[in-house]
Amino acid sequence: MPQSEKICWVVDRGLLPYGAGCDLQRTLVAARKAGVIPDVLLLSEHPHVITLGRNGRRQNLLASRHLLAQRNVEFHPADRGGDITYHGPGQIVGYPILDLTAHRRDVRWYVGQLEEVMMRATSDFGVATKRIEGQHGVWVDTPAGEEKLAALGVHLSRWVTSHGFAYNVSTDLRFFDLIVPCGIVDKRPTSLERILGRAVSSSEIRPRLIARFGEVFGRFMISVTPRELEQAASGRESHSGALLEAGIAKWSEA
Repeated sequence: MPQSEKICWVVDRGLLPYGAGCDLQRTLVAARKAGVIPDVLLLSEHPHVITLGRNGRRQNLLASRHLLAQRNVEFHPADRGGDITYHGPGQIVGYPILDLTAHRRDVRWYVGQLEEVMMRATSDFGVATKRIEGQHGVWVDTPAGEEKLAALGVHLSRWVTSHGFAYNVSTDLRFFDLIVPCGIVDKRPTSLERILGRAVSSSEIRPRLIARFGEVFGRFMISVTPRELEQAASGRESHSGALLEAGIAKWSEA
């Protein structure tokens, strides 16, 4: 495998409107297909938004448009898999833009790898997690029963991935009352903050997610600024090449 294919750029976009995040993903997918950027892990948080996957059921949205407007919550259809979910502050949303031809052309394998990333990152906080057959995501056992810590919904185009995962760090879980989360009526979401019983910031878990992502997918993670990513994805080969060379140099020294 060429050294450039062992690199994955990490870009933290901070608080990003959901629509802008979708636009950025489309740009990155096109750039990844064209080979002008390597794999990318885009991290962000979104203002309050409810999204409905392409196979989701509209009846799982429990709130009226009026109530959503009152709560300042947007609603967006999405071309990802999965049903309905909520994104908001205190939740890390990860959008991997990966060319699976350089990994493994297997959607189930890919989804399992994303789950593994989040499970390993959570274990770094001393929290045991599990999978539930037929219900993608990361789950924990609590006195109240099985609760969902993280959700998944992915999209593939010519084996290049987009969308991804949502990990509840300090999410206001009351917003999930506006929906039937992931279309599952008998289980509730939770957050790392709730599980640990203390305040948790996204800055605590984000480095663990990045490190575990590199470990699980076999990539050396290189931090890139949003501007550098934008310039590289625009097709400026000299800029992209310089970033890749710098990344390869760091990987070789590691």
